[in-house]
Order: sequence, then C-alpha cells, then structure tokens
Amino acid sequence: MSQKIVFMGTPEFSIPTLEILMESDHEVSAVFTQPANKANRGKKMSPSAVEVFSKKNSLRLRTPNDLNSDDEFDFFKKLNPDIVVVVAYGKIIPKKYFNLAKNGFINLHASLLPKWRGAAPIQRSIMNLDKETGISIMKIVEELDAGPVMHQDKIKINENIDSLTLSKVLSKLGAKSVLNSIIQIEKGKAVFKEQNHAQATYAKKIEKNEGQIHWDVSAKKIIAQINGLNPNPGAWFLYKKERYKVWKAELVNSAGEPGRVIDNHLTISCKENSIKILEIQKEGKNRQPVDRFLLGKKINQGEIIS
Repeated sequence: MSQKIVFMGTPEFSIPTLEILMESDHEVSAVFTQPANKANRGKKMSPSAVEVFSKKNSLRLRTPNDLNSDDEFDFFKKLNPDIVVVVAYGKIIPKKYFNLAKNGFINLHASLLPKWRGAAPIQRSIMNLDKETGISIMKIVEELDAGPVMHQDKIKINENIDSLTLSKVLSKLGAKSVLNSIIQIEKGKAVFKEQNHAQATYAKKIEKNEGQIHWDVSAKKIIAQINGLNPNPGAWFLYKKERYKVWKAELVNSAGEPGRVIDNHLTISCKENSIKILEIQKEGKNRQPVDRFLLGKKINQGEIIS
C-alpha cells in the first residue's frame, strides 16, 4: 500500500533517501528544506542540495524560515501525510507537528544511537578513532536524537576513510533502511526500543578552530583529525604565517621533536610517530600532491611547523 510521505532534509546526505522514496511506490507529497543561504564568503545565495534536486525533479517544495508560523503549520496539516521522513533537516521541528502524520515522524541519523547524538556524528566518529559506526532509524521526539530506535545498521570504520566518503556510504545505506522501515511500519511490524539515555554522547557542531593541527598529540590522532575534517573545515597548519590545508596523510613509524620536519618529503614528527603529508593546499591555491607542491614551495628538513 502506498504511503503519503512528507520529506524533510537539506544537505547532500539527504538526497539518496529522497531519491529512493521518489522512485518507490510511495507518494512524496511535499519536500521541506532549509532556505538558501550565503556561500562563498557571503557573495551569493546558495540553495540546498535538496532544493536543487527537488526543483530538477519537479517535487513540491517548501523552504520555510519558520516552522512555527501559523501559515506553515496549516499548510503542513493540509498535506495529511501518512508518515514524515526526516534526514539532516537541520532545524528543530516544533512538537505541535508530531501528531500531524498518521504513522509519525521517523529520522535517519548517521550514528549508532545513543552514541553521537547531534550535528556532526560522522566527523566525530572518525576523529574519536571509533572502530565502527552506522545508521539509526528512530522516532522523532522533542529531545534531540533521543527518540526510540526501530532499526540500526553497523559498518566498520577504515582508518583511512574521510568524512566525505563515509557520509556517502552511510547515506546510501540509510536510504535503503528508511524504505524498509516504512514497509515495516505500514505492516504494523515496527518495534521501537527506547535508547539507553545514560550512555548518550554528543557530536557537537564542528568549529573552524578545531582544524588547526597541534603536533603534541599522536600521529594517529592527527590523521583522524585530517580525515574527520575533510573536506570542511579541513585540518591545517601555519608555516611562515601562511596557512596550509592537509587533505591526506599517512602514518610513519619515525620519531622526533613534535612539529619537526624530518625529511625532504614533508614528514612531520608528532608526539607519537610521524605523519607523511600526501596532499596539501596553500591558502588561495589549488590542492596538490605533496611531490608537486614541494617543487615550488620548499619546506626544508629540520624546520619546525607551528
């Protein structure tokens, strides 16, 4: 039986779920996404990935600034959805909406709840050196990411994976699970289990200042920082008062003074072991393999990187 679905999502992570719902037997009656915001240092208004996708596929689109307005609430109420699917919408949904869908609101979250509730679960799982992560399908309640869970999928975290790649993997995995979850809800077979709230951890929003590399930690931790913050905001260091973003690095079993360049291939010592930089980008320039970068910008063996 076809379900009448309202979809709420904003970034690229949301697209696989919206796409799989659109191609299913269900009806996507409306799509809600955050309004366009300023990008490129405020020069131009940029629509969300979901807005671009929805317009391309002629979906009924809403970009409200405020869900609390009476007009927006009345519009949503008239949609009379069977179920609402939320994937990284990025706004708090007012409690008064929760009773407007026959089968409630379900949310795809990119962690194994109750671990890493909040805004940046993918980045935090990598930066924390977690061995596994996954997705959770949960019922939305008033408290953020605290609702009962009906389904989870687990995957191992490769120590070389970055947040962009892991996000793509989880978004596709989650899309299939959302569709299967809707089927289970429709059949009355869904079982929602309360989270163990005492075990909850929180993935706070990534701040730009978290990108600076400090060499007095282990190389493994620095590589996790580089991977977790790739592509945004990126991990970086200062050299002669200029900023360099590190896109990719590998661990080297060499030791030395933290921050010291120990060879002519841009291998830098950390508190434990060292990292060899593989891809780098000077601020205002293009991303480069380190060998090509070093042809034009010499960072010599023996120097200290801040």
